[in-house]
Amino acid sequence: MWRKKNIIFTCLFWALGISQALAQNAYPSFADLAEKLIPSVVNISTTHNKDDMNNEEDELNNHIETTVDSIFNAPLSNKVSLGSGFVIDEKGYIITNNHVIDKAQTISVTLFDDSVYEAELIGKDAKTDIALIKINPNKKLSPVVFGDSDKIRIGDWVLAIGNPFGLGGSVSAGIVSAKSRDIESGPYDNFIQTDAAINQGSSGGPMFNLQGQLIGVNTAIFSTNGGSMGIGFAIPTNSIQFVIKELKSHGKVDRGWIGVKMQPTTLELNQSLGLNNNKGAIISEVTPNASAAKAGIKAGDVILKFDNHEIDNTKNLSRIVAETPIGKEVSLEIWRNKKTLVLKLVIEKMPDETPKNEKAQPLDTNIEANDMVENNQAWLMGLKLSQITPDLAEKYQLDYDTQGLLIVDVAPDSDAEKKGLKKGNLILSIDKKPIIDIADVQNSLQEAELADYRPLLLQIKAEDQLHFVALKSAKEDK
Repeated sequence: MWRKKNIIFTCLFWALGISQALAQNAYPSFADLAEKLIPSVVNISTTHNKDDMNNEEDELNNHIETTVDSIFNAPLSNKVSLGSGFVIDEKGYIITNNHVIDKAQTISVTLFDDSVYEAELIGKDAKTDIALIKINPNKKLSPVVFGDSDKIRIGDWVLAIGNPFGLGGSVSAGIVSAKSRDIESGPYDNFIQTDAAINQGSSGGPMFNLQGQLIGVNTAIFSTNGGSMGIGFAIPTNSIQFVIKELKSHGKVDRGWIGVKMQPTTLELNQSLGLNNNKGAIISEVTPNASAAKAGIKAGDVILKFDNHEIDNTKNLSRIVAETPIGKEVSLEIWRNKKTLVLKLVIEKMPDETPKNEKAQPLDTNIEANDMVENNQAWLMGLKLSQITPDLAEKYQLDYDTQGLLIVDVAPDSDAEKKGLKKGNLILSIDKKPIIDIADVQNSLQEAELADYRPLLLQIKAEDQLHFVALKSAKEDK
């Protein structure tokens, strides 16, 4: 009997030893990598005016929150905040997030050996949330090695190093959860999502792959309580190298610009234009006298290629245009009227501020309101459409000479409601043909009916913004 027991215990210990060995082999040790990388990471503290700190907005969008600095008690005249950063060359240049140093009176950098240096702000870029600062060290620094963020794959291991809650040199590991995330924090969102623990104070810290190469800058978290919930976001290195070069050269980022507003494509939108895929970017508005207008680009065109780059989405195109040298002539492949065209234009410098629309002219109060008649309003495509009268123009604060048809009601559960159309929106064109009256809409519906009820492409103006909507043309009159 005792022999059976000994055999059982021996088997159990042998199995336990095998499972422990398997566990050790299944998961990598990050010890050697962390020891090598920690010297490249710095802690950043800043002082701010009390009024500036009280006016700051930390939330990106609802529950999306930036990993902003932990705020500690300080003299009433200012407050101290903590963040992270990393060394990019031996001369003392350091990268962090713009929101870490924004409005800072002073910036201090603490290296891994606890030596402290005052830092100079070289430049910052709010659109990508990147800032470049510099210290003058009296010792040799350990700069990071940049990797190719495009090569990472969902499921790859990553390391995040930073200063969460003021705990400098903290290392966390996780995997890449997703790529190309748009969290609506800026025009060039293209975040890497990770489940590596990132908390307040980690902002500006580096994210590394298992080769020890920098692949991202930890910038934001999704959180309902201010702490890590396993959803963090990092700016890919391939999205910031252009920014770093610009900041180093002249302290700001000069971006390319062609003077268009874009919206993402959908399969339904593209089908209304005769395309059978959802690639490209639809031009919703063209700035007068800008390079796109001079090249003949029109609202409703779909940009398929830009300077030999395939265009998958609007963010992709925005970044490519921004990083194209100012003054360079480029070719565009566009889709218009079910044909492919090639146009050329010259890249201009992006204006510092987008020109604001001119103030609406006052209504002519001498114009008498016309009595409503049946032909002035109709239910079509789930929309109650009306020609614009002085009364409606005043109600919806429209210019006295506004063209198009006004949406005065939307049928519940209609395709129009699902596409986000609302009272007060204007329909300027259908299938890129200007709309003057109800008859124009009826004619377009008849054409769509003959083409097996294809979707209609509506150009909509909502709150001074233009965009396109593909609407079902099946009869949905109320």
